[in-house]
This record gives sequence, structure tokens and C-alpha cells, in this order.
Amino acid sequence: MSQEIRNLEPKALWNKFADLNAVPRPSKKEERVIEFMKNFGNSLGLETFEDEIRNVIIRKPATPGMENRKALVLQGHLDMVHQKNAETVFDFDTQGIDMYVDGDWVRARGTTLGADNGLGVATIMAILESKEIPHPAIEALFTIDEETGMTGALNLKGGILKGDILLNLDTEEDDEIGIGCAGGIDVTATAEYDEEQTPEGSVAYSIKVKGLNGGHSGMDIHKGLGNANKIMNRLLFDGFDNFGLQISEINGGSLRNAIPRESTAKVIIAAVYDEAFVFDMQQIVNEIKAEFQTTEPNLEVVFEKLDAVPKTVMPSIAQFYFVRSMYTAHNGVYRMSADFDNLVETSNNIAKVVVGEGKLSVQCLTRSSVESSKFDMANALRSAFELMGCEVEFSGSYPGWSPNPKSEILDVLVSIYEKQNGEKPNVAACHAGLECGILGTNYPDMDMISFGPTIHGAHSPDERASISSAQKYWKFVLEILKNIPVKN
Repeated sequence: MSQEIRNLEPKALWNKFADLNAVPRPSKKEERVIEFMKNFGNSLGLETFEDEIRNVIIRKPATPGMENRKALVLQGHLDMVHQKNAETVFDFDTQGIDMYVDGDWVRARGTTLGADNGLGVATIMAILESKEIPHPAIEALFTIDEETGMTGALNLKGGILKGDILLNLDTEEDDEIGIGCAGGIDVTATAEYDEEQTPEGSVAYSIKVKGLNGGHSGMDIHKGLGNANKIMNRLLFDGFDNFGLQISEINGGSLRNAIPRESTAKVIIAAVYDEAFVFDMQQIVNEIKAEFQTTEPNLEVVFEKLDAVPKTVMPSIAQFYFVRSMYTAHNGVYRMSADFDNLVETSNNIAKVVVGEGKLSVQCLTRSSVESSKFDMANALRSAFELMGCEVEFSGSYPGWSPNPKSEILDVLVSIYEKQNGEKPNVAACHAGLECGILGTNYPDMDMISFGPTIHGAHSPDERASISSAQKYWKFVLEILKNIPVKN
């Protein structure tokens, strides 16, 4: 790892981030980072333990003179989204993140950076380690599996935390103070079909959609970005209707909370249509590129004729219903909030599509700040896929976080931000899934707020963290710690 990261200011923050990013920590594989964090707490002589689900809690007493302040929970999640470019050779299970400085940004080479939520975790580590930063009594809560199920937050029991105020360090614009967020639910459609033998006289093609930006399926869902699964389905739909194209396999997208950047399919057509098929497909690709020329200038669709023709394909009748269900299934913004300007209320991301060997699976993540609207969207998807004979499962449902207009800590943060920056912060709810709403279920009286440094491109290999923003954010954090309200 480049020493240039450790030389960045504030060094306390960037050094802890470098330490953390040396530890593999994909979602659901957090064993190593859990042990790393426990060893860190124990090395400082602080009370350190894990709960039943393996969240890590570290307690640090108040510094002298701060004992009369309200107890503070500092919270971040240990796991990171593991995404890489197709040409990048990297093993998230064994390798630390390879970081470098690019102007005002810290980036990773061909992978996600892990600034979401690694910078929040590193902030807490730096505060725990410091002997100079004044602060009230602190409980550091490091949750697991935030990115793929909110498992840590959902299973944190009441009564473990003693704090009065919770600062969630997982917001990604440094001028924003989060006071609410969307909830979510996974919608998964599955089906089986009897494969049939590939007809005689067929030719095979590989179709690959690539070059899309991808991004966070909540924070970026309103940006008009391309979804590789939906673009692929447009091509398959046309090829099926006009040339009798049949699908052998599809592999599109990866993680439910990332807008899919790539999709690959293997298909067959009758050899007699070969030339016309290629011409027609290119016309459609040109149309799609024109539609996305502003938001997806690097979109590519590559057709490659295959030497080996697949032995089996999806039957025409099954494919008829599949491509139409995929066309019907909503992707993107479903409803904007009527209460907050420019806030997405409800959305869906068709995240992952896998077809082959007689099985198909479509995985979606539906988000909403309104529970009834969340299930309305989920039921719309369920209907689209049940009409083609799929089994549809709802799982991983978690609540949103409702804003608290009487938040005492919000007033503190707004006042400090204005003094430090000469302008008001953007106090807002967001469409991402923060853990505050879930944690509030068992800790309803805890005053919660979310903020963080500027991070762009989260959940994609374009993820980057602003160096100047980290400096601004660190200064903000230190002043907040000094100004936590006194106990009632």
C-alpha cells in the first residue's frame, strides 16, 4: 500500500483507514475484520466485546471535564461492497485494497475503495486511540453485514447500548446532515424450466453489455443511469420476436445494492438469420447508446460469434414469458416524495439476473421511506414475475428512519456547521438504507443523526473519497465531540 495515503492529513484518520483497508472485509465474510477490531480495542485497554450476532462494541470513558455530558454512541459498519472491473485480477477474500492518490481523491485500483463505511470506522478508531481529543463517554458500535442485509443492526438487542445520542458516520456528502432514510426489502423471483435441445442449423453468439457507471442503488437511482439487466433484456426481446433467438444462459449484475454495470448472455439463432440479426442488433444498440449518451457515454455492447454452439436452450414458451416479465418489472424511481423536495420515496433496482441449466433467478432491491409504498412496489414486482410462473420471495425487510424534528443533537450539528463553513448544511432524508431506523426499533429514545465526508461512486470501482472533504469532516467531528449536550 502506498505510503502517500498514510501521509495525508488528518493523519490519524487516514492511517486508521489504511490499517482497516489492509484487512479483507467483504459482507458476510467479516471474521477477520471482527478479530482485527477486537484486537484493536483490547490493545488500548478498553472494554471490548462482541454481541450474539458478532457486532463489536468498544467502550471508552469520558475525558476529564466531560463526565457530565450525555453518553455518545459512534456507529459505523465493518463490511464493504466488493465490486471490481471485469479485467481486474483481485481476490477480496485474501487481499487488502490497493489505494492511490489522484488529485483531491483517494481511489482503489480497479475495485471498490471501501470508504463506505471504512472512513466512518476509521474515524471512530482514531478517536478511541487518541489521548488528546476531548469527548464524553463513548460506545463505539461496529455493525456487520450492513451492505447485504443489515444483519448486525437487525439483530442488535435492546439494553446493550447505554448511550443517549447516536452519530452514524455513513453519509456521503460533507454538506449533508441526515435525519431520515429509506427502508428496503429484497424481492427474489425464481423458476425452473425444462431445457430443450438446440435446433439443428443454429449459430451461437455471446452478447455483453458493459461500460456502464453502476453505482449505489439508492443514492444514484434517480440519475438516469443504465441498468445492464434491462438493456440486455431489450436486446433479447427484439432478437426473440424478430429472429426466434433462444437463450442458453444469462449472467447479469452482482450485488443487490449496486446498479448492474455488466451483463453477459449466450444465445442461438437460426443460421439463415445470421446476417440480418447482427444488422438489426446494431441498430438497436445505436438507439440505446443515443438514449444514454449523456449519462452513460462509455456504454458498449459487444457481439461475438461463438465456435461452440450450446447444446441446450430455454424453450420458446418459457422465454416468451421471461423476457416480457423482465420488460414489465419496474426499475428505477417509482415515486418521488410529496413531503421533501427532490427526494426519491420509492424505487427498485433489478440487481442480478441468472439464467441457465434449467433455472432462472431475478434479484431486486426495493427501497422506500414509506412502508406501504415499499410493499406496493414489491407487490408490483411479485405480480410481474408470478404471471410467468415464478416463485417470488420477500426477505430482508427493514424499516426506514423517520425524521425527528425535535432532535437536540441536530441543533448542535447545524450550529457548528454554520460557524465553521459560513453557510447552512443540507438537512435532509436520503434514499439510501442507513442503520438508524433499524437501531431505533430497540432504542426508540436515542437521538440519532448521520453525517460523513464526501464519497462518490460508492458500490462501484469508481468509488473515491475526497481528501479536502475528509479534512473538513474531521474538523467538524472534533468540534461536535466538544459540544455534546450535558446530561439532564
